Amino acid sequence: MSTAQDLRATLEPVLVALGLVVEDLSVTPAGKRRLVRVLVDTDISGLDDTDTASAVSSLSLDDVAEATRAVSDALDESDVMGDAPYVLEVSSPGVGRRLTSRDQLRRQVGRLVEVAHAGSRDTGRLVEVGADALTLDVPATKKEPARTVTLELDAVEHAVVQVEFRRTGADDGAPDVDEAGSDEPATEGDI
Repeated sequence: MSTAQDLRATLEPVLVALGLVVEDLSVTPAGKRRLVRVLVDTDISGLDDTDTASAVSSLSLDDVAEATRAVSDALDESDVMGDAPYVLEVSSPGVGRRLTSRDQLRRQVGRLVEVAHAGSRDTGRLVEVGADALTLDVPATKKEPARTVTLELDAVEHAVVQVEFRRTGADDGAPDVDEAGSDEPATEGDI
């Protein structure tokens, strides 16, 4: 087995215990050291197969910090890295990555995504990811009315989560707050 395969076998049980999965893992030379990069994400294997539309919590900084400690401890206890020095980086995949697998897409239900398919692109709210298809609510534009798009997963080339600074239609119970922390509208003097 390669070092990356040995690492994955060592780290997967540790991360599963934290409710996480290894999304990607790489070991690359960096001068006299090796750089070990571990991308972790929320484990959705416990979701019921019929649950195709519930939101999955994103990883918090605390989740990543806890994963980093667990991975570091597991590497210290094993000899998988040998005696050579290494630098460890544990992170979540990040918002700009291309989503290509069903599990990656399923974790993004409720978010605004751009989906590339059959030479076309649609941007909308991901409302459901089933075993074979996804459903996207595409908002109205000046040229087209709002519509619901259902795409076979095999037809999806990739999707990318779109950053939303102010999600329209979200009701999380918190008022919209400007940068100064006030829920009052900004005035010219505030700008």
